[in-house]
Amino acid sequence: MLTSLALIFLVGLAMAAICQRLKLPRIIGMLITGIVLGPYILDLLDPSILSISAELRQMALIIILLKAGLSLNLADLKKVGRPAVMMSCVPASCEILAFFLFAPHILGVTRMEAAVMGAVLAAVSPAVVVPRMVQLMETKYGTEKSVPQLIMAGASCDDIFVIVLFSTFVSMAQGGSAHLLDFVNIPVSILLGIVLGAVTGYILSLFFETAYAHEHCVRNSMKVIIVLGVAFLLMAVETWLKGMVPISGLLAVVSMACVIKIRTVSSVAKRLSEKFGKLWLAAEVILFVLVGAAVDIRYTFQAGAAAVLMIGIALVFRSLGVTLCLLGTPLNRKERIFCMIAYLPKATVQAAIGSVPLAMGLSCGQIVLSVAVLAILITAPIGALGMDFSYKRLLQKEDV
Repeated sequence: MLTSLALIFLVGLAMAAICQRLKLPRIIGMLITGIVLGPYILDLLDPSILSISAELRQMALIIILLKAGLSLNLADLKKVGRPAVMMSCVPASCEILAFFLFAPHILGVTRMEAAVMGAVLAAVSPAVVVPRMVQLMETKYGTEKSVPQLIMAGASCDDIFVIVLFSTFVSMAQGGSAHLLDFVNIPVSILLGIVLGAVTGYILSLFFETAYAHEHCVRNSMKVIIVLGVAFLLMAVETWLKGMVPISGLLAVVSMACVIKIRTVSSVAKRLSEKFGKLWLAAEVILFVLVGAAVDIRYTFQAGAAAVLMIGIALVFRSLGVTLCLLGTPLNRKERIFCMIAYLPKATVQAAIGSVPLAMGLSCGQIVLSVAVLAILITAPIGALGMDFSYKRLLQKEDV
């Protein structure tokens, strides 16, 4: 296992650096590393690593969501209002609808399998989007109209919305039927997740304050470990209550991070966010390399043109969804185009849940994973390069 971890980190980081020099997203290099080192080409990774890859991917997702929650300014989110709420669900819903309508004809899957595929593919990537939006806020591009705040808030909630839908659709696919209660559980799960996370965040912040008042200062590094441990527990609560009470563990994690940010001194919240950013450096290597390792590249190439066509159609529907969300806002045409570009890249969620249908034994598992990887390879560079090269032309720099 140690040899496998060494290969994952060293080769993954080297390939990421090469891609970065080529102005491509680092995750492309990591995915390629996983594909090459994985069981379908060189077979250099220990099976024990691959057997726990689902848990490792979930840990990586928790880390990036904690960072997003600690970076999110709720005052800016409140200022943005309706469009941010709509951006968290409308574009994803439009993309899922595209898969539901067209995937059965293009990829030969059933309607239920198309819904599962759409839920996997519909999420925008916080790994690609969030760091860029944070950078835009720091450099004051688009901040006058809260464009980066809108995108970051929408993208963070978009992932939760899609993951909740995914779990619902997967349950339906396993059971072979859809029930009204499955859809009623979605808002219940979201609401309970927010409440659980907010209460937990309040208790944690109270604990840190009390410790400080009694001259038992908790170091920021220790706070990171405590927050991370509690986040894992919140995810476990979702599993413990499954079948009894629907609750979104991931949304609880984001909600907890937001409350900690609100109740903590801004400099401390910033330091915590930075430390989670450093954790993400290691987590993203493991996440994307292991996703690449799970991909049978031969099957991915067989999906080929049909999968690319389906991804293209879905992105058109997604862009239409973004357009609908921005109707009636003060954003001009250039800023709306930037929002569309920012909502294109896929990576983190597809990496985290793309292989779940295959692991659960669903007949659509291999095609879902293949399309997910193709979507990452296509949209991550387009979205990342699109944002990097267009923000100075499409967004206005705020005068300070």
